[in-house]
Amino acid sequence: MSDAPLISVRGEAVVEAEPEIARLSVHVQSQESDRRAALDRLTERNRRCLDLVESYGDAVEKVETGGLSIAPLLKYKRREGDIRAYRGTVWIKITVADFGVLGELVTRLGDLDRTYVNGPEWELRRDSEVYGRAARQAAHEAVARARSYAEALGSRLTGLVELSDEGLGRTMREAPVALAAAYGGGVGGAAEEPEPIDLEPETQVVRAAVEARFTVTQPDLEPR
Repeated sequence: MSDAPLISVRGEAVVEAEPEIARLSVHVQSQESDRRAALDRLTERNRRCLDLVESYGDAVEKVETGGLSIAPLLKYKRREGDIRAYRGTVWIKITVADFGVLGELVTRLGDLDRTYVNGPEWELRRDSEVYGRAARQAAHEAVARARSYAEALGSRLTGLVELSDEGLGRTMREAPVALAAAYGGGVGGAAEEPEPIDLEPETQVVRAAVEARFTVTQPDLEPR
């Protein structure tokens, strides 16, 4: 086992970057006195929502159905009684890559009947180069810090013993907020398109940290 002196350091990096995708969560509802009518109305509204989203082509990267439910609503909460209505809900998850259409898409979705839009959640892609950039900066910081300590002791770095990644973390500045709700909107007749809402992408903050151990030459500890 080598008896060379060791220096242990921690390197950190904080990188700010523009988001690469935005996620929207859309809930489409129906409520009718008849179960089949509620399901049919929900199917119709779901199709209308999907048609709108798909009309944006490649600007929308992914569309997923997160869940569907049809639930009876009772007249009395504390006892089994007559069913007064049936409520249907479809949850649609949308990933948008082109922020140029995002404001328009959000307002048009929010203008649909009985539709609730939540978001956007600004994110980096999982394979974003920003994470690698942060990791490299953290490693460079560890080397620079170790070299600084070694020079202060009259030593120099001679080798790397260990480098461990503490992981990468993304910090959101604010939680996403609900942008549009249109429960019980009007039906029938051509309606004027809503004005697109201005959305400013939220800066993404990526933090990286590493721990490293270096061997160094014997320090010069003689008083000066």
